[in-house]
Amino acid sequence: MDHYDSQQTNDYMQPEEDWDRDLLLDPAWEKQQRKAETAANRICKVLAVNQENEQLMEDYEKLASDLLEWIRRTIPWLENRVPENTMHAMQQKLEDFRDYRRLHKPPKVQEKCQLEINFNTLQTKLRLSNRPAFMPSEGRMVSDINNAWGCLEQVEKGYEEWLLNEIRRLERLDHLAEKFRQKASIHEAWTDGKEAMLRQKDYETATLSEIKALLKKHEAFESDLAAHQDRVEQIAAIAQELNELDYYDSPSVNARCQKICDQWDNLGALTQKRREALERTEKLLETIDQLYLEYAKRAAPFNNWMEGAMEDLQDTFIVHTIEEIQGLTTAHEQFKATLPDADKERLAILGIHNEVSKIVQTYHVNMAGTNPYTTITPQEINGKWDHVRQLVPRRDQALTEEHARQQHNERLRKQFGAQANVIGPWIQTKMEEIGRISIEMHGTLEDQLSHLRQYEKSIVNYKPKIDQLEGDHQLIQEALIFDNKHTNYTMEHIRVGWEQLLTTIARTINEVENQILTRDAKGISQEQMNEFRASFNHFDRKKTGMMDTDDFRACLISMGYNMGEAEFARIMSIVDPNRLGVVTFQAFIDFMSRETADTDTADQVMASFKILAGDKNYITMDELRRELPPDQAEYCIARMAPYTGPDSVPGALDYMSFSTALYGESDL
Repeated sequence: MDHYDSQQTNDYMQPEEDWDRDLLLDPAWEKQQRKAETAANRICKVLAVNQENEQLMEDYEKLASDLLEWIRRTIPWLENRVPENTMHAMQQKLEDFRDYRRLHKPPKVQEKCQLEINFNTLQTKLRLSNRPAFMPSEGRMVSDINNAWGCLEQVEKGYEEWLLNEIRRLERLDHLAEKFRQKASIHEAWTDGKEAMLRQKDYETATLSEIKALLKKHEAFESDLAAHQDRVEQIAAIAQELNELDYYDSPSVNARCQKICDQWDNLGALTQKRREALERTEKLLETIDQLYLEYAKRAAPFNNWMEGAMEDLQDTFIVHTIEEIQGLTTAHEQFKATLPDADKERLAILGIHNEVSKIVQTYHVNMAGTNPYTTITPQEINGKWDHVRQLVPRRDQALTEEHARQQHNERLRKQFGAQANVIGPWIQTKMEEIGRISIEMHGTLEDQLSHLRQYEKSIVNYKPKIDQLEGDHQLIQEALIFDNKHTNYTMEHIRVGWEQLLTTIARTINEVENQILTRDAKGISQEQMNEFRASFNHFDRKKTGMMDTDDFRACLISMGYNMGEAEFARIMSIVDPNRLGVVTFQAFIDFMSRETADTDTADQVMASFKILAGDKNYITMDELRRELPPDQAEYCIARMAPYTGPDSVPGALDYMSFSTALYGESDL
């Protein structure tokens, strides 16, 4: 390397600190650094906005996914209309649905609202930052969520109604199923052993008398069989209805019903077959046969009658009036009147059985004392008859006690009705009398006030009767009496009327007292008061104690007032400051007294003070104390403002502003 190269190399290999110092002193480099810093800040700001927006997008996507997933899981649950088999299960479904409506859905409604808010906020931020609009992933648009939500609410709409209908259906099904089981059990108990009995071939080795007995027994069985036809039809009808209502255990019901129907058909066929066999035998012991048959035919209805009588005698009853209990008592007495005939029938039936026993003993018939046509024994008849006789006095006692209770209730009704029918009209009469006193012009106002106070005293003295009626009403409520044909008044009517009466008498007394105050203050004579009352009553066309606007206008015109709308409006503002559209008698008196009487004014009071002040524009404390009573002088001194005119002296008081304040023309 030559000298030139060595020198050039040394120039390029200056220390790094020297280069940095030179750059810092270079203006161009400093400008470049500021640009770089600005660019970095802009990039950071843009990146921060992008990061925030991306976080909002991720939050939206997650919230939308969670909400759609919840809707996806919930809709199949709401669409599941598979009914449960038991009432408890359906009620649990209803409770689950109500928990869903009360606990689970509200937070999701809030999430849906927040999702829409987040979406709108994100779109606004993107638009403000000049970014493209956010497009959620497929199926997660706000419209998709709204559509899914709409589907959810559509499915939810009929779910509760379906649940309630299913519960009602299950109630009906449970009732029908229980009814089916009861009737089927009764029928199966009745048919138990019937097929075996019909298949017997006892007639083959029986004597003639035995054959006749078997034939009659068979006839009785046919009657019994026909009587049970209705029960079989009812069982089939109930089974059909259970099928139509989709009873969950319909297969077992149908199987049981089919078994009963098949057995019924078989019974019919066996019955016919046995009859044909028995009819081939011609000779039987007719006497025993006829007696047994007669016993069976009479014992069965008598037994049914006793069972019905026992059921009726033990039946509970609920009555609310004495007529109803009298009806039950009459029916019971009619039933008791049939007991002698029933006892005769019982003795006749037992007599038939005794006659058979005699014949069996006489002819040594091998019947073992049993009746082939019925299972009802004399012992059973006597046992049920004794039970009926025991139930009759119990029923008598129950009806007697209920009759006494209803008589007591009727006395309470009559007692309340008698008092209410007196108190109600009395209150109405007093209201009308008070109204007449308030508008009549008999005597002075003091006479009217005295008369009203007497009325008030009589009304207050009537309070014990109201309290007594309240006590009777309490007894009626405790006895659970809900209606009273002896009066149209209820306790509520009486209470309202009584409160109105107290209010009316108090208000009327106050009105008369105010009229007396007005009369004395204005110096109105009794004749003027009567004239005012006559005019007021004449133009009170509706007789309500108040004149409406048209009535008052007509009254003013009749007294010679010639006024336009503005003047009439001014007068109305005086007599009706609250703008109720009516003029009371007190307001009418105030207006008329103001129009006819010599009333003090602020100017007159001011002139009087000027006389006391010796024609000065102010007055002193000494002058007030010298000319006025002490309490009135101190009243004026405490309220008069200091006088500030050019002719003022120490302690001077401004009686002019005080006078105007007395009449509301300035502040006191």
